[in-house]
Amino acid sequence: MSGMVTQVRAARRDESPVRIGVLAPLTRPGWAEAGRHLLAGMELAVRATNGEGGIGGRPLELAVRDTAADPQRAAAAVEELAGLGVAALAGEYHSVVARTAATRADALGVPFLCSSAVLDALTEEPTSWVARIAPAQSLGWRLFADHLLDAGHRRIAVATQPSVYWQTGTRILRDHLAPHGGTVVELDAQKPEAVCDALVEHGATALLLLAGHPEPAVPLVRAVRGDKRLTEVLIGAPAGQPEFAEWAQLLGEDGAAVPFLRYLPERMTALGGRAELSLREQLGAAPSFVAFEGYDTIAVLTELLRSGEGTVAADAWPGADVEGTRGRIRFSRTADIGVWQWAWPPVQVVDRDPAAPGRFRILRSSP
Repeated sequence: MSGMVTQVRAARRDESPVRIGVLAPLTRPGWAEAGRHLLAGMELAVRATNGEGGIGGRPLELAVRDTAADPQRAAAAVEELAGLGVAALAGEYHSVVARTAATRADALGVPFLCSSAVLDALTEEPTSWVARIAPAQSLGWRLFADHLLDAGHRRIAVATQPSVYWQTGTRILRDHLAPHGGTVVELDAQKPEAVCDALVEHGATALLLLAGHPEPAVPLVRAVRGDKRLTEVLIGAPAGQPEFAEWAQLLGEDGAAVPFLRYLPERMTALGGRAELSLREQLGAAPSFVAFEGYDTIAVLTELLRSGEGTVAADAWPGADVEGTRGRIRFSRTADIGVWQWAWPPVQVVDRDPAAPGRFRILRSSP
């Protein structure tokens, strides 16, 4: 198959446009709002690239495939896009889906720049074909654990669903909290009323939502907020569920004061400021960090495609040096991570202000 991909690329090298295959969750059960923001950022960056002459005079174009949070659907999309001769693959939000896509891209010898998935083990073995814009899960979730510790929380409960992503997150939290006297108890996210009773039984002071949005995360918040026994229990969502407008629309005041992780600096670059204005107009709402991840993904690929005359070689990643929306982007090899990694994007712990749920408060930032 890899030989066929090479032949197709060679045959199309002098044709227009230069195409990037995009993977994004655009329908349920995928997190469709995240997918929409990811794609909006990519589309804005493509317009900027084409406004500056494209790739050696050839227009840049996106070939978008909806993964719907389905790993097998993503694998099929990678096969299809590789067969179409795309210059590179980009995108994806869900970690389990991105891991499948990265594995297939590696097997086919197609460059893949992952935008938003954070699972440390994005591939089982080291590969030169895959790079990542998003930070590793371990980096962000340890910062989140530090925030819990500083706020005085030692007895933590997690409402979780079966998934390698949630299981890995639970392990990161437990390993980081244990040396400080912290404990983590796992609860079934599908049973909100039982979660409330277990929180009382275990004397937990914080409940973390390691579960999908809107189901079962939203019913869990409503159940805890409505239980008079749990008025002092902190609800947290390290995976970032409260970032998006749908969270506030569904939960209103109940969705405020729920700390979560987002990948933005305290101050955007000049490029980021311009992109934010355009994305706000395009989306009709404030852009999430995922939209900026999408923009930065295309900005990196644009530089590599220009220097590679329309192609991205497996050894191209360490040559990238790009001014992104959130800082300077360079890739390196990082311990225990088998892909080329931007080390590191900015990381924040934030929440929605109870006095104005449409406004975010920065609670902690990465060094």
